[in-house]
Amino acid sequence: MNPIKLSVCIATYNRAAYIGETLSSILSQLTNDIEVIVVDGASPDNTAQVVSEFAQSCPQLKYHRRETNRGVDEDFNYAVSLAAGEYCWLMSDDDILKPGAIQAVLAAISRNYGLILVNAEIRDKALAEVLEKRRLELPGDRVYASSQFEQFFIDTAQYLSFIGCVVIKKRLWDEREKEKYYGTVFIHVGVIFQKPFAEDILVIANPYIAIRYGNAGWSGRSFEIWMFKWPRLIWSFPDLSDSAKARVYPREPWKQAKKLLLLRGMGSYSHKEYDQFLKGLAASKLTKLAARVIAGLPGGWVNRLAQIYFKKVRPSPRSVMDLRNSKFGVARPGN
Repeated sequence: MNPIKLSVCIATYNRAAYIGETLSSILSQLTNDIEVIVVDGASPDNTAQVVSEFAQSCPQLKYHRRETNRGVDEDFNYAVSLAAGEYCWLMSDDDILKPGAIQAVLAAISRNYGLILVNAEIRDKALAEVLEKRRLELPGDRVYASSQFEQFFIDTAQYLSFIGCVVIKKRLWDEREKEKYYGTVFIHVGVIFQKPFAEDILVIANPYIAIRYGNAGWSGRSFEIWMFKWPRLIWSFPDLSDSAKARVYPREPWKQAKKLLLLRGMGSYSHKEYDQFLKGLAASKLTKLAARVIAGLPGGWVNRLAQIYFKKVRPSPRSVMDLRNSKFGVARPGN
């Protein structure tokens, strides 16, 4: 039996409608030195049936169903703990690998990088329309030495909110802190940036992943995640300078009216979120007043104005899709 070089680790929950497409894109590229591990966080839908049908014809696919839902961070860590591969690819459960993806990663693995990031294109929810050809705009593959760790953080941290791009040496994952990042929904970001890597890091420029945009499992918690969880994580890393962190994400994004307006237009921010998260925070009277006023603006109008802005002023197909697919995307003005 060949030693396992690569374990594709998937944590899933309630993705019966999508995970089959994900698995098909992976299994069609398998070689004898690859395994696929799926950890199911006690999905109440028929995820178990879908994955089990694939496993029956592919002994390299191993399915583990947990008795309770412990969250995506703990499930990914559990998947890596089960892995036999030298490297682990932390793959998402609804996106797909494009042809040649695994071959490209195996070639990179042979060069002994500590961490590999795989670029992605962004498609709509049906995977039919390409919204963004490359998430990372790179002229070619880039290698970061240990001395360039902060530049790597600046260049890639925002992209790393997408877990499916991460291929990491299992030994390095095992050596680093994990449990402190349970509940962040970005355990991989914590593992990667808690301290510099001694090994070189590779970023593969070719987009070998197609992201199914607008289908994130935490979409209903967008306000809490992007206003608090993500900035707290980004600003928690002791070996990175504050100036580098500021280039990635603001420390207190909720103080920026434009961010609150966008979330209001998507229906993710209202008086409920203001009372729960912002009311008791220290800020100037003007900042608090602006936050309270924005929370009460007619969501339908904000949504329509934001769509115009992201079409005409600052073109962003992803932002337009976010707004169209949101709570107020089809609402009439006045909602």
